[in-house]
Amino acid sequence: MSRRGFLAAGGALAAAPALSACSSLAAADDDPGTLVVHSQLGTTAPGSPTYLDALDRFRKETGLKVRNLVNGDDLAQVYETSRLARKEPDVVMVNLYDKTLAWTDVGATVDVKGYLDDWGLRKRVLPVALDAWTDGKGRLRAFPYFATNWPVAFNRALLDRAGVDTVPATGDELIRAAGKLRKKNLAPVTTGGNDWTGQKLLAQIIQTFLTEDEARHVYETGDFSGRGARRGIDYFVELRDAGVFADKAQGLTSDTMTTQFNTQAAAMQSAMSSALAKVPEAVARHTDVGGWPLAPGAAHGKPTILRTYTLIGFWISPNGTKKIDAVEKFLKFFYREETVSRFIEESGRDMALHSDAVSTEFPLVAAAQKLGSDVGQVLLPDLFVPPAATQGLITATSTSFTRGTSAAKVRQVLEAAYRGI
Repeated sequence: MSRRGFLAAGGALAAAPALSACSSLAAADDDPGTLVVHSQLGTTAPGSPTYLDALDRFRKETGLKVRNLVNGDDLAQVYETSRLARKEPDVVMVNLYDKTLAWTDVGATVDVKGYLDDWGLRKRVLPVALDAWTDGKGRLRAFPYFATNWPVAFNRALLDRAGVDTVPATGDELIRAAGKLRKKNLAPVTTGGNDWTGQKLLAQIIQTFLTEDEARHVYETGDFSGRGARRGIDYFVELRDAGVFADKAQGLTSDTMTTQFNTQAAAMQSAMSSALAKVPEAVARHTDVGGWPLAPGAAHGKPTILRTYTLIGFWISPNGTKKIDAVEKFLKFFYREETVSRFIEESGRDMALHSDAVSTEFPLVAAAQKLGSDVGQVLLPDLFVPPAATQGLITATSTSFTRGTSAAKVRQVLEAAYRGI
């Protein structure tokens, strides 16, 4: 049976050893009155304390029992395994990326558009978020919830120490700044060249000479042969070999990146909202946020950032439809302005919902929210990259950040990630 049919049918498990890693396989054995939610929130993930407190308030208000299952980056795989056993949780909180792109299409989760309208929640959602979560067949994959801005953070104090008077806005300014920072033994731009953070930055730089439609074509097809994509790769290689990125960036991770910036070992980082929220107050006081510097002839008028409204949504499983009254109460509670504003104010999260709340305790997150037309925006490739190419692009990212790798080789490894799809 194909993977599509296997997930939709919830057939017998293909491999028994996976059971030991699956914290959600007991979900269907719970009391039918217990709502089972599968999430990445509950340990150290940003927003976990706010989420757990909201769960407690929901339980007290409704009298409903809620079981919270927690996984990290393996959540999608764990959920799929539980779905195959027909023991999947009722609600899943995860982003739209890689494996999850196919869930609604194969019947692993359900189209929630009807529920959104029946429950009167459509007006709560930003229209751009609804568009992002809707697939090509008009199905709404999940209830949008978390969003994120992804600007560049510039430590002005370190730039001043190195004699850099203004935040770099062009590639030439960035290269000159990198040289001055290195003379002070400071890393210029830190990034996780061995994981998703570096992959996103690489994609952002490649899009320097691409329109949105051209970028969508590149990441849907893996065809980097066009003039704009080749110029973007050349620009990335120029910056890399000029020493713009931290030493051995090809081996760094998101955690390394965050540590280097927060301890002031590096002057710049491309950071999403959750990372900006972690910047210590003493560092945040002299940090600006803005866009990635452009090269002459760029397709964008201003330095660019990434934005996405698909960071976390509430997906409903086939099991969840059997407890739909409880699911409705759960979703309505989490869509309340009070609940949404607490995520913004207490956790520094960006939301895919309308809210007047501001991240006052997280000044860099608030500053990123206010960038607006001061920056350009490039495409986040996550919604367009075929799931089978995702891991290959991470591997290609590490190769690309290795100094001395030619532009032709960078293009080769990027296109190789799509081979066989």
